[in-house]
Amino acid sequence: MFFVGLKPDGALSIFERTFPRSMGMGVGRDGALWMSSLFQMWRFRNFLDPGQVKDGFDAVYVPVTGHTTGDIDIHDIHTDELDGPVFVATRFNCLASLTDEGSFKVRWKPPFIDRIAAEDRCHLNWFAAEDGVPKYVTCVAKTNVLDGWREHRREGGMVLDIESGEAVATGLSMPHSPRLHNGKLWLIQSGTGEFGHIDMKTGKFEAACFLQGFARGVTFLGDHAIVGVSRPRQERTFEGLELSERSEKEGVSPVCGLAVVNLSTGDIKHRLTIEGVVEELHDVIAIPGVIRPMALGFKSDEIRFAVRPVE
Repeated sequence: MFFVGLKPDGALSIFERTFPRSMGMGVGRDGALWMSSLFQMWRFRNFLDPGQVKDGFDAVYVPVTGHTTGDIDIHDIHTDELDGPVFVATRFNCLASLTDEGSFKVRWKPPFIDRIAAEDRCHLNWFAAEDGVPKYVTCVAKTNVLDGWREHRREGGMVLDIESGEAVATGLSMPHSPRLHNGKLWLIQSGTGEFGHIDMKTGKFEAACFLQGFARGVTFLGDHAIVGVSRPRQERTFEGLELSERSEKEGVSPVCGLAVVNLSTGDIKHRLTIEGVVEELHDVIAIPGVIRPMALGFKSDEIRFAVRPVE
């Protein structure tokens, strides 16, 4: 997990913690930070009071609650005030929530999925929520067999209306990260490297810009979107996509990092490139009211002595 903030002198603050296969993230209205890892869901709380600063950081996130879900491949997390986090259990092709009775509770599945099975049939991956209520979900293909989506990555993607189960957009290439913002349904066509929105009258995808890599993860700050971009893995999931053809045509190589996109013009105003061991980003969130955050992990003694009594 990278925490990107701002130092008092205006320079970027980059802080990182390592968790096994950290993927989906979400931030609740109560300020809690949620993150999925290899087989668990973690809830972080900021242990600093408003206005308090520790070592230059105005937020120190501590993992206070963990729920063992098993390896269900959680991709996206939103919070519901009544039931806590709602998330996509991609391996089981459904939306789910936490339960004390088992690994997870099934909340919704596409009408073409006949039963809950650990088969990743359609690669259900992200969903858009409004006031915590799930509205639209993306999947890579309308298939009901084990790994069936892999044969339809180029143009089998769909956006489904969760309430009706009907498709509102089809023919997409590996759609990810649907988000509602300023009256529009934004998403990424990861297979083409494009970020844009869906025309809800026609169901057509309207591209805003081309991103230099395999994109996943979107958050918004005012009139700008911050999009995560990755270097594609050299394996079959990423082969045969238009993204590769477009990159070759433009004469560019994929990068890993963040792109800040002007929603009015589609211009990429800023880019933060990540080099080294990390080659893929999965999710991006903005934490309201926080300037320079950090977090505690499990590999040092810091967490032993991070104690916050509540009266």
